[in-house]
Amino acid sequence: MAKRLSYEEKKEQAVVDLINEMFKIAGHDVTYDDIKDRKDDWFQQWTMTEAQYEEWKKWGKKYFMKKFSMYAKRAEKEMMWAGLMWGLKLSDFLKNETTI
Repeated sequence: MAKRLSYEEKKEQAVVDLINEMFKIAGHDVTYDDIKDRKDDWFQQWTMTEAQYEEWKKWGKKYFMKKFSMYAKRAEKEMMWAGLMWGLKLSDFLKNETTI
């Protein structure tokens, strides 16, 4: 029988899962294990499109709702924090905006 994870262990696993899924959606051959001990700005070295970012947020929202029994609004907030903390640089940010 598998060991039941504590809440802290679940949170640590969530970070791993979110980062792995982000790299997967963005099409990069990188995993959490590749960046876990890095102290530099690793999140600036790879990019994702806004569409990929939205797909990752949608995936993460469902993940939080299922794994942590969160309501949709709370799960969305958690993904906003995850995006700020670990989100990759957006490659097409402001490309569609017109300049004044």
